[in-house]
Amino acid sequence: MELYLRVRQACATGMSQRQAAKEFNISRDTVAKMMMFSVPPGYRRTAAVKRPKLDPFIPIIEEWLEVDRLMPRKQRHTAKRVFDRLREECGFTGGYTIIKDYIRERERRGQEVFVPLSHPPGHAQADFGEAMVRIGGVEQKAHFFVLDLPHSDACYVRAYPAAVAEAWVDGHIHAYSFFEAVPQSIVYDNDRCLVAKILPDGTRKRASLFSGFLSHYLIRDRYGRPGKGNDKGNVEGLVGYCRRNFMVPMPEFATWDAFNLWLEEQCERRQLDVLRGESETIGERLQRDLAAMRPLPAAPFDACDQATGRVSSQSLVRYKTNDYSVPVAYGHQDVSIRAYIHEVVIGCRGEVIARHPRCWDRDEIVFDPIHYLPLIEQKINALDQAAPLQGWDLPEEFATLRRLMEARMNRHGRREYVQVLRLLETFDLVDLHAAVTQALQMGAISFDAVKHLLLCRVERRPPRLDLDCYPYLPKARVEKTEARSYMQLLSGNAEGAA
Repeated sequence: MELYLRVRQACATGMSQRQAAKEFNISRDTVAKMMMFSVPPGYRRTAAVKRPKLDPFIPIIEEWLEVDRLMPRKQRHTAKRVFDRLREECGFTGGYTIIKDYIRERERRGQEVFVPLSHPPGHAQADFGEAMVRIGGVEQKAHFFVLDLPHSDACYVRAYPAAVAEAWVDGHIHAYSFFEAVPQSIVYDNDRCLVAKILPDGTRKRASLFSGFLSHYLIRDRYGRPGKGNDKGNVEGLVGYCRRNFMVPMPEFATWDAFNLWLEEQCERRQLDVLRGESETIGERLQRDLAAMRPLPAAPFDACDQATGRVSSQSLVRYKTNDYSVPVAYGHQDVSIRAYIHEVVIGCRGEVIARHPRCWDRDEIVFDPIHYLPLIEQKINALDQAAPLQGWDLPEEFATLRRLMEARMNRHGRREYVQVLRLLETFDLVDLHAAVTQALQMGAISFDAVKHLLLCRVERRPPRLDLDCYPYLPKARVEKTEARSYMQLLSGNAEGAA
């Protein structure tokens, strides 16, 4: 650049271009170019690069790559595969590098160009992400729901065992409770939990649960193009942010509720951040979002999947590949099923008859032992082999009570033991355990005694056992007190004093 300046200054003071070329030891053509441009124009290509070995094969390569557009993404030509086919099928003698450079340049020219978007307050985007977590000591995949408010970049994150329709709806409900407001509209992808079908005209046929949810909150739903995550790029980026910042290192919590409570705290802390290009914190910009959003309805939406079923001969109801038990009194009857994200509720004729923790495995049976006790009382020989009772973790006092009952009453003792267990249909295990322990201490080994002690504990009154029902207990004879007995006692004391 220094030489460029000196040459131009010399020519400007009257030196000819011939003299300047000789003076500065450069060609006259170079001097002429220096006088044409005030600054060096740089190298300018006037014709396309000639590739004598590649150019004859470009139509073949283009044909292959055009056919690839109809193939699955993971089953298309790579540069290496194009090179191999050209050598084997077409007699190509060039190198691999020119093939690779040509395909890279072709892909670069075909990349999509995007329009910068502005986001008015009061609107949202939603999506799901995945990350590995450890809940209750078990390493598993968590599906975390993310709701983003693009205007303020405020977010809400909640994790679930599976990304089902109930999780989508439950995530929205908790997000609205977190922000204490409802967005005007939300942008989604075309997840099957939300969209049952995309019609030929581009409209979406919504899933039934999601449609009811939108009707409850009066939200305008919008959808991105299939396979185009950039249509909701804010929440897509936020999913990655949450995975990198909230899920590293691997989260470890005792329960899902504890994990989600921690995630809410992270969302609140993030509102103190000032993002690049902004002068306000996320929380300050969030106020404009909240002002444009609608208030919450009077009651939240019931986020459950509803289904119907029939109780089997083993008192089981099937829902989504898993079986859940109900009381044996409802065998062979039609029931209704409400599946929440963490619970399955089964009802019959408007009455709730069973509640179970939801099982996310496949082909499992979820028992409640209490449901089968009335039937086991009738079929007492099935007590030891009853599958619902296997693995039932009861305090040691129950095993002691059963052993004493069977030792004293044989077969009838087993039935009375089941009757004791049936008290759990009405009372808590803690109270029954205390009553059983007290009965063992008193030596009152029977169902009537345990029930009496349990009722006295619940009603907070002292127990009064009828000992005629327990002939094996030692009896104390207490005579009726008379006044003359006291007189005899007093006279005896007087004589002793004399």
